[in-house]
Amino acid sequence: MKLFRYSLLCCLFWTCNSNQDRILPTEQTLVESVYASVTIQPDSLYQVYSVVSGILDLNKVEEGDLVVKDQALMEIINTTPKLNSSNAKLALQLAEQNYNGSSAILKSLQDEILAAELRFQNDSINFFRQKKLWTQNIGSKGEYDTKELNFQLSQNNLQLLNNRYNQTENELKTALDQARNNYESTLVNTKDFTITSKIKGKVYALNKEPGEIVNSVEPLAVLGSETHFIIEMLVDEVDIVKLQEDQEVVITLDAYASQLFKGMISKIYPKKDERNQTFRVEAEFLNPPSVLYPGLSGEANIIVGEKSNVLTIPKDYVIDGSKVQTDDGILDISIGLQNMEYVEILSGLTAETYLYKPE
Repeated sequence: MKLFRYSLLCCLFWTCNSNQDRILPTEQTLVESVYASVTIQPDSLYQVYSVVSGILDLNKVEEGDLVVKDQALMEIINTTPKLNSSNAKLALQLAEQNYNGSSAILKSLQDEILAAELRFQNDSINFFRQKKLWTQNIGSKGEYDTKELNFQLSQNNLQLLNNRYNQTENELKTALDQARNNYESTLVNTKDFTITSKIKGKVYALNKEPGEIVNSVEPLAVLGSETHFIIEMLVDEVDIVKLQEDQEVVITLDAYASQLFKGMISKIYPKKDERNQTFRVEAEFLNPPSVLYPGLSGEANIIVGEKSNVLTIPKDYVIDGSKVQTDDGILDISIGLQNMEYVEILSGLTAETYLYKPE
């Protein structure tokens, strides 16, 4: 009876294991990589904006054209700054006339000062003459006081007029400087109606047609390098710590489905995109395709580790990240490198240990 029961248990165990895939660990070269989505963009890509609002008068280039730095791209019509410039010029001319003394403001003060000087001279002569007579006991005290009062009043009036003239002259000088600065500022604004290229490159997009309204918020065009393209990758935050510059990148593009391209990481942006929890990483081609366009998409694997002749098992044989099922039951293992299919076994298994795929 006991022999029958033992035979039954052995049969059940053998039947259970026979229904599962059984393998042995294998030695191979294992490459660990980080997956990333890919978008191809021209180097030095930037959007063209206008610093003024107005109406687009003319696109001086077409999509696909090659341009050089400072080449005119488009013209914008806006009469407001031109009118402001004309008004500022008139204000400058008026300020110059006022300051040069030919206006009624300073001329009137000069006439008043001249009359006050003559009055002061006359009152001064009369006062000192009367004073001399008074010292000789000639004349009345009232007459002497009157001459002295007239002398002091004319002296004070002359001083006030000179002060007013100096103050007015300073105010007109300040107004002239302000008018000149304002006019020069309006001249700068009128130059902004011709938008020029900041780089030598290619026109990839024109977003506005002549006659449309433009402002400083909406981009008018997209420019970038003609020949040099950048591989833009989005890497999950759990993998970003594994990356560093100059790591090798293997790229597949949807437009070149049967080809592999290689590149090297050139830049890792430190700020995480909170919307999709990814980091932006850039790489440069080592063997670029002959034809590239902005926005081409694909996938990339960034090589972060590689070992030769390591003991590996398929990833789907691992239980809870650190265990495997064997003839001796569930065993603990230590894992090293891993990729999408295989993991490296550091300890816990030998090449003769049979493994069973968990159900």
